[in-house]
Amino acid sequence: MLPSHRVADALVTVTADQIPVAGQDVLVRQTDHEFLFGCTGFERDIPLADHWFGLFNFATLPFYWAQFEGDMGNPQTEKLMGMASFFKDRGVPVKGHPLAWHTLAPDWLLGLNNGEIAAAQVARITREVTDFAGVIDMWDVINEVVIMPIFDRYDNGITRLCRDIGRIPMIRMVFDAARHANPGATLLLNDFDMSAAYECLIEGVLEAGVRIDALGLQSHMHQGYWGEERTLETLDRFSRYGLPIHFTETTIVSGHLMPPEIVDLNDYQIDDWPSTPEGEERQADEIVRHYRTLVGHPAVRAITYWGIQDGEWLGAPGGFVRADGSPKPSYHALQNLVRGEWWLPETTMRTDEEGRIPLTGFRGTYTIEHRGRTGTVTLGNGSTSGRSAIECELVP
Repeated sequence: MLPSHRVADALVTVTADQIPVAGQDVLVRQTDHEFLFGCTGFERDIPLADHWFGLFNFATLPFYWAQFEGDMGNPQTEKLMGMASFFKDRGVPVKGHPLAWHTLAPDWLLGLNNGEIAAAQVARITREVTDFAGVIDMWDVINEVVIMPIFDRYDNGITRLCRDIGRIPMIRMVFDAARHANPGATLLLNDFDMSAAYECLIEGVLEAGVRIDALGLQSHMHQGYWGEERTLETLDRFSRYGLPIHFTETTIVSGHLMPPEIVDLNDYQIDDWPSTPEGEERQADEIVRHYRTLVGHPAVRAITYWGIQDGEWLGAPGGFVRADGSPKPSYHALQNLVRGEWWLPETTMRTDEEGRIPLTGFRGTYTIEHRGRTGTVTLGNGSTSGRSAIECELVP
């Protein structure tokens, strides 16, 4: 069953050469969702790409500063542009992750004073957001700010700066830089901390007048599925700010669960963390429940899964595809939702005497075909209720 807020209803007038195609059979196909079903796009080998495009319509690419510019003044722009263009050319929107983060900050920042670090951070954001505008127009601007000034695992320039100027001035600085570089971009604040500390930070940022376009909530479930109750409670707490919510980093494992006493997921890295048949069945069930819960909540606009293949992050069996490239039950379970239950199958419809067809389905894009001509319509297109009137001109 489709959540009502994800469904749109339209009366489509089909025309060819501006003349209604009246009393004719037309073929209707859904081609995309408005909702962003995302995944990391770090790997692009062909077999894995086939699986990727079988599920997802939104990619997140890695802009970790230490990797992107390990040597000062030598950014890996060309490499990332190639990755981004791979998806953009296939009609897939791309998000860059992240522009500012204390983890994977380049070591060369440690040779600078705090004023110089701030200038370098602003310059880095300005460069990337400007260079990639039109190819990447969505960014996780700053990552995990709640812990940023108190992070003590190792010294880094970004923690030094955030400790010096404070969280909210840090957020203002990086958001202002990104906004100035690409005023039309969608800019996210992203964090793993789902406690009241993140809520307080969001409130402070908004009260300070910093414009945030969407809130990123991480949900790595290596220690077990959150369950519907916890997920909905989290959504209700963070949706009260009236901002779109993106579940930016989701994983559910298909092997044994990480011990509950581990605080930092990065501390649990073992030689072998296998996927098991029992775990795969559990993962498939939990994936369906999790996606139903998120898609069922009107504040959620995107879900990004953190790695399509097992072992991509922390060696965990968290993917939809095993290490050998074969799809797991979770892959088929999610595909049955995204491209089955939440997808309009290819349908033949007959226009009325005025060339109209009623079209109801998941918000997204659809093609209409008739006698070698094709047109595209967007179902929903920002409307929230009622039947909209749309014209679809078919072209050769």
